[in-house]
Amino acid sequence: MASIYDYSVPMADGSELKLSDYTGKVMVIVNTATGCGFTPHYEPLEKMYEKYHDAGLEIIDIPCNQFAGQTPGTDEEIHEFCTLKYNTQFPQMKKSDVNGENQLPVYEYLKSQKGFEGFGKNPAALAMSIMLKKIDKNYKQNPDIKWNFTKFVIDRDGNVVARFEPTADMKDVEACVASLM
Repeated sequence: MASIYDYSVPMADGSELKLSDYTGKVMVIVNTATGCGFTPHYEPLEKMYEKYHDAGLEIIDIPCNQFAGQTPGTDEEIHEFCTLKYNTQFPQMKKSDVNGENQLPVYEYLKSQKGFEGFGKNPAALAMSIMLKKIDKNYKQNPDIKWNFTKFVIDRDGNVVARFEPTADMKDVEACVASLM
């Protein structure tokens, strides 16, 4: 049976980040976008990184342009945007697909471990549900990533313990991470 540590992710410089290098650490793997309503999630992600990095948190930022073309730039432009606007210090990977035939293999694994469980009940959740019903009326029946800023939390033993949709409160994401530190 595969483990999260069997995968690697392409970095913007062309090298590969082996997730096995993060054995024993808590990871948040997130697909990001620079022109999305959820882009401000970079701010609490960076604060969480600064707060918990020394205790063993790693954030793996995977820019993705599969959702309404909201990440149109090059890897360099994306990195510049994030560092200038949000002062991000966690590593950014190469812009990649998280769904479909060209998806990163790690995303196939992540989705097999934690499928889609809904958007919750807040106004943003309702808006996402309405929008996605127009795109795919059966969106609830598959584990695909639904939008930018879906976050997977991996514990120190490599278990995928949570999936947070972009509509989840970032305080809940942080509480999950804090519980694993």
